[in-house]
Amino acid sequence: MIVTLTANPSLDRTVTLPSPLLRGEVQRATSVSQESGGKGVNVSRALVASGLETVAVLPGGDSDPVLAGLRDSGVPFAALAIHEPLRTNVALTEPDGVTTKINEPGPVLSEDQQEALIGLLLERSRGASWVVLAGSLPPGVPVDFYATVTRRLRSTNAGNGSQQSTPRIAVDSSGAPLAAALSGDASGMPDLLKPNAEELAELAAAAGFAAASTADELEADPEAASAAAAAVVRSGVGAVLATLGSKGAVLVTSDGAWLATHPPVKAVSTVGAGDSSLAGYLLASSQGAAPADCLRQAVAHGAAAASLPGSTVPAVHQTTPDAVTITALRKD
Repeated sequence: MIVTLTANPSLDRTVTLPSPLLRGEVQRATSVSQESGGKGVNVSRALVASGLETVAVLPGGDSDPVLAGLRDSGVPFAALAIHEPLRTNVALTEPDGVTTKINEPGPVLSEDQQEALIGLLLERSRGASWVVLAGSLPPGVPVDFYATVTRRLRSTNAGNGSQQSTPRIAVDSSGAPLAAALSGDASGMPDLLKPNAEELAELAAAAGFAAASTADELEADPEAASAAAAAVVRSGVGAVLATLGSKGAVLVTSDGAWLATHPPVKAVSTVGAGDSSLAGYLLASSQGAAPADCLRQAVAHGAAAASLPGSTVPAVHQTTPDAVTITALRKD
């Protein structure tokens, strides 16, 4: 069982354009689609598509379109009832796959609602193998929310007296909430971080990595990406799965570092590709795969997602892990 927490879920609308985006002009879309979204929700959607047991934990009113979409798509969920409508995010996709996203802030969550959401997650995470804390945080939620949740998950399971029942924790966010995942003591550090190249550059700088690099430099140089990820691992994180766009991904743990690349695919939409990569990693991990093979499935999932329209997530049978090349790297 893999449980996901999406504190700021959304209804994701994807507008497909017949030509490049023209600022200030009128353009007619060729198609419009919508899915229940948010990073954690997307991970759960991808896991359901591959037949893996999952529950998506999120806030939302019973009649909210996001929850209705989860019901329609057969994604199990546990929702904290709130009265405010959830946000709508819009992605504009151009013919070459370039995507422009416009994300709303989402409803404010009070302190009481935050505590209730954590309680719901603790309840549904009993016996889970992984808990995924993913996405942006809604207004009113402190930036160290994910670190707080991580500590609560571990202390609750430790209090039950069963170390085996403690789930591993993955964090996939950005900006201040992601940086806060490196703050504090070891009890608040995740077992896995899933940054993209831009986020990895920020994390490495926060971890005191001297060789500062930009996102473009990290995507162009997997050895540099590996070194940056290794700096994050040394700060106390269990592992870093860094997606590098079309260049593949690197995985760094305390035991090794690997690069995975996939043959080029025709990018239709990159919306949710990173979330699908994380789902692929967790899918393989749940089957007992070695770290390098978890990375292999992550890249296969990400490539498949990029080749699908809108925020469509791939099932495992739509991925091509055999096409992925794994290369061992130096960690630093």
